[in-house]
Amino acid sequence: MSATEAPAAAICPVCPPMPEGPVAPRVKVDKDGTTAMHLSLPTIHCAACISAVERGLLRVDGVAEVRVNLTRKRAVVRALPNVSADTLVAAAAALGYEAQVLDGATLSAANSDRAARDLAMRLGVAGFSMMNVMLLSVAVWSGAADATRDLFHWLSAAIALPTVAFSAQPFFKSGWSALRVARLNMDVPISLAILLAALMSLYETLMSGSHAYFDAALSLTFFLLAGRYLDQKMRSTARSAAAELAALEVPTALRMTGDVAETVPVKEVAVGDILLVQPGARVPVDGTVTEGATEIDRAFLTGETDPVAIATGNPVHAGEVNLTGVIRMSATAVGEDTFLHGLSDLIANAEAAKSRYNSLADRAAQIYAPLVHLLALLAFGGWLWVTGGDVRFALNIAVAVLIITCPCALGLAVPAVSTVASGRLYRSGILVKHPSALERLAEVDEVILDKTGTLTRGVPTLAGANDLPAHPLALAAAVASGSAHPRSRAIVAAAGERGLVLPKVTDLQEVPGFGVEGKFDGRRVRLGRAAWAAGATGDTGTVLAVDGAAPVAFAFEDTLRPGAQAMIDSFRARGLSVTLLSGDTEAAVSRLAGDLGIASYRAAMLPDEKAGFVADRTKAGAKVLMVGDGLNDTAALAGAHVSMAPGSALEAARVAADLVLLSSDLSRVGTALITAVSARRRILENFAVAAIYNMIAVPIALLGFATPLAAAIAMSTR
Repeated sequence: MSATEAPAAAICPVCPPMPEGPVAPRVKVDKDGTTAMHLSLPTIHCAACISAVERGLLRVDGVAEVRVNLTRKRAVVRALPNVSADTLVAAAAALGYEAQVLDGATLSAANSDRAARDLAMRLGVAGFSMMNVMLLSVAVWSGAADATRDLFHWLSAAIALPTVAFSAQPFFKSGWSALRVARLNMDVPISLAILLAALMSLYETLMSGSHAYFDAALSLTFFLLAGRYLDQKMRSTARSAAAELAALEVPTALRMTGDVAETVPVKEVAVGDILLVQPGARVPVDGTVTEGATEIDRAFLTGETDPVAIATGNPVHAGEVNLTGVIRMSATAVGEDTFLHGLSDLIANAEAAKSRYNSLADRAAQIYAPLVHLLALLAFGGWLWVTGGDVRFALNIAVAVLIITCPCALGLAVPAVSTVASGRLYRSGILVKHPSALERLAEVDEVILDKTGTLTRGVPTLAGANDLPAHPLALAAAVASGSAHPRSRAIVAAAGERGLVLPKVTDLQEVPGFGVEGKFDGRRVRLGRAAWAAGATGDTGTVLAVDGAAPVAFAFEDTLRPGAQAMIDSFRARGLSVTLLSGDTEAAVSRLAGDLGIASYRAAMLPDEKAGFVADRTKAGAKVLMVGDGLNDTAALAGAHVSMAPGSALEAARVAADLVLLSSDLSRVGTALITAVSARRRILENFAVAAIYNMIAVPIALLGFATPLAAAIAMSTR
């Protein structure tokens, strides 16, 4: 037994600003002669951006591979050493995207939060100005004429023009970046509608015209910013799990020079160095034990809480925790060659693949954007011909068409419904982190579950504690009090629940990897592995052995989380296939699968095997929901079509997941599925209403029966 326990082209949000200050790129030459450079791409915001950047950068001579991650707004470019960072930045700029070289471990969560605050400020300014201009417009609508009407128009202009220049900047910047490289996105018609409404209103005011449409320009800006802000708030919680693994790395190591240990930065450790790892410390690099014995907390690798006995010749990995004994190890892999870094890359690749998901709004916008421009252009050209060259009248019609077809439905349908559904789920104990998580959850046709910590609590309890004789249990608890091993704590807890008085045991001593021993009534007593405590060859169970007495065996079990069976039943009711993947033993996994009625399961799986299983199912066309809690699940969580982690999961798993189950009741997962399907249906209904609205309103605008103001009112009411 161990000693101590281990420490446990679409509607897009405004892009975050560029990270401040220069950051050195990470450079590593691989066997194929390429190096990896990381680029920050703050202006990408949809699946079309991913495609444009990847195709464009691949055209640069010497570039071998490009992977873009939308959530992180990053690109990893593998290229020959003669390809400079400046070349890649220039190539991205030619495509219409800002780029900056940065280190791969840099997080952008702060930038996302700053972007949301910026949008909220612009939204507030637009809303305040819109209400004031509408109050001024009431006087005009009520019959104000001549000088009075002109005064109100000039007051409206004084409020509206600075507001549009400030609040609509996210649309202007995005639209201009697309036009610079001869592309169209949804921000182009939005920007045109806002600008033309404002400029036409200014012209009417200068000419003492009877109509001005400053309120229309502000209404457009306000409603579209509202949708943009809702979308950004949902995106701001989506961070990369790959960067969270950096918390498992240690900055220094104890390197042996003869019999003297010196503290050195871990980056100075070379393959072949002998390192000293003390109890409670994390293993700094991958290696092989050359001296000593201990127990290792390998939960991040297998997901199982029981420590693993380690002796000379056994491998250890960076990030594992040495629990009991002092060991010396020979480094076999350092830096980016360690298993921990490999796991981080695996997760990053999976996240990049998931970011290519095309949301419903993305797919609708690909058709909608060019159609809006075409209709406005036809309206302008047609009325210019009909009126014999009356540019003012034709332009009014074109502005009305742009406003009446302005994509508020696309801008608000998804974030508004998602926000309502997310709020409902939060009240039931589920946090939605990713903006497209509910859409993807509604498409799920297969579920993959982790075992320990997900279906079970991940904490061993003593089986049949009430049926054990009082004296052996009390004695075992007295010995177990000298250890912080999970099984020791389970024995002490069981004795405490029965109110047993513990006998006095002296000379307690923990033997790393085996158990605890002491003296009771002058006799030696041992609690630990059966082979060590009682000489039972081949038996790895836990026993209490007292000299001159028969050993007493203790069995342990991991209890199910509340609602586990109800969750499995809800999956079956929806016709979803369920697979159980675990790093635990075959016996433990098969027993739990049988109890829950899960026919498909696999045991003793490593992190890359779990991720590979999810990838294989995805390639086969399955849309997988992955539910897991450990570091060994992070790559699979990142690679699944949609993923969920319990609130008790490790930080990296919670970051990798699209949803977090805050409640301890697993039946809420079934609730999330129902809510997601309902939300997707509401989004489609919103699109249908928008389509019907356009079928009625667009002909009216094209025929000249709708002024820009009437178009703005109609647009705002749909």
